[in-house]
Amino acid sequence: MSSLETSDVTTPTVRYRMPSVHPEGRKFAVIAGAITLVLWFVLGWEILGWLAAGLTVWTAAFFRDPVRTTPTGEGLIVAPADGMVTMIATVPPPREMIGGEGGLTDEPHIRVSIFMSVFDVHINRTPIAGTIVKMVYIAGKFLNADLDKASEDNERQHILVEGEDGTRIAFTQIAGLVARRIVPWVKTGDRVAAGQRVGLIRFGSRVDVYLPVGTSSQVLLGQRTIAGETIVARLGVSELIEGVAQ
Repeated sequence: MSSLETSDVTTPTVRYRMPSVHPEGRKFAVIAGAITLVLWFVLGWEILGWLAAGLTVWTAAFFRDPVRTTPTGEGLIVAPADGMVTMIATVPPPREMIGGEGGLTDEPHIRVSIFMSVFDVHINRTPIAGTIVKMVYIAGKFLNADLDKASEDNERQHILVEGEDGTRIAFTQIAGLVARRIVPWVKTGDRVAAGQRVGLIRFGSRVDVYLPVGTSSQVLLGQRTIAGETIVARLGVSELIEGVAQ
């Protein structure tokens, strides 16, 4: 191929796009904005007005809903949440997800816990494509979501997805110290694509994903994940990976 022909070849480009504010959060941003206007223009409290303006910007940023590019491929399990991997442990699956039609076995599973700070995107996504076969909501406490016992004591929403090949993956939305509401957007029987939005948690929380037996984590403690994009594991791959904090 000549140099002229080579120069004629183009590759796709992607431009940055400002994340939109999810409809779930627009009402909060509008309320914060209205308070800002009252403080500034009605009451004339400039200092409080600046603080309220900052709160308005933060509220809009908290509910941001960026577009994500989900990798496709056989056996890929993607992260259900943005945040930091704070725990990787071999534990029994949630008892609410064990047994019954479409339930998990009681064998120990590797649990990857992703902690979301108040600065992370809080929209959660499904790790694999398939059908929602079980959802269980449990009212509970509001302990620090970074604690191990939060997976058993805190308010939480378990979701179990079954892929076309029969693979079952459970993940759990856990309310935290500040979070006070889990908002699901799916129900039992819904079909979902890998990386599809399934809900959010207000305001700062954690998501656990339970990997199938024989599958190991492909993320590391301290690593940051991006919901719908970061590959957490590959089905059947049990080799552990190593890394260094720097």
